[in-house]
Amino acid sequence: QVQLVESGGGLVQAGGSLRLSCAASGSIFSIRAMGWYRQAPGKQREWVAAITGGGSANYGDSVKGRFTISRNNNKNMVYLQMNSLKPEDTAVYYCNALGVVYDGGVRDYWGQGTQVTVSS
Repeated sequence: QVQLVESGGGLVQAGGSLRLSCAASGSIFSIRAMGWYRQAPGKQREWVAAITGGGSANYGDSVKGRFTISRNNNKNMVYLQMNSLKPEDTAVYYCNALGVVYDGGVRDYWGQGTQVTVSS
């Protein structure tokens, strides 16, 4: 089965940087787009960034200019470089993959999440 696993979360001070990674594994033939969402306790999940197979990236307003998303299509991996972190960036960050063509059909997948905590 296809699964997504995030890594790289942790505790950092405000103004610091962190790099998240997400690996998609399984019998995958192609992925239309990959991205990142985040969710703080008691809040709705918020879209952070997305990138297409062609490398076109888009960002949510709250992270624009600070975060950079990248993708390695050969490895089915996506990354999120987070700079100038703020306490309000604290959340569980989830990786997602849209339009995953696998041995059995096509669907979207979500990772289990990785905690990012930014101290003031």
